Amino acid sequence: MTNNIKEKIDQELENARNVCDVSGANSAECAAAWDAVEEVQAEASHQREVKPKSSFENYCDDNPDAAECRIYDE
Repeated sequence: MTNNIKEKIDQELENARNVCDVSGANSAECAAAWDAVEEVQAEASHQREVKPKSSFENYCDDNPDAAECRIYDE
């Protein structure tokens, strides 16, 4: 997880706590603030799941016509 996404999670957590303190724990604003936290956490989880490309995959991206990168349909 990059520092940027971690900082964003921390900001959204702080915002949600502040909103809930002001608006009340059962308010629509509080629920929306916690939804924002969940969305950022879901994005962070998704970023962790994405496997980085191998050197070969990067090579094929740069050289799609190379013989070793060709894909043949049967």
